[in-house]
Amino acid sequence: MELSKVLHDLVEPMVENKNALNVKELSSLNDNEVILVIYAKNDDVGRLIGKKGSMANALRQVMGIASRHVDRKVTIKFEAIE
Repeated sequence: MELSKVLHDLVEPMVENKNALNVKELSSLNDNEVILVIYAKNDDVGRLIGKKGSMANALRQVMGIASRHVDRKVTIKFEAIE
């Protein structure tokens, strides 16, 4: 299971500019960690983070459950693109 694909499919319906959406998996110094970075337009990043980070926390919880399959911790980061 590719966690970046799972996260992409999860957030794609939430963004307006689907062409700008990109999810990449980065390597971590910790072998038990997966870093997923969501690249999206500025307005979409705000939407994905939500008020007081509520949407970001929900995404982290869902991906935490998905990551149990690969027995690794998931860290999600958001990057706005122009």
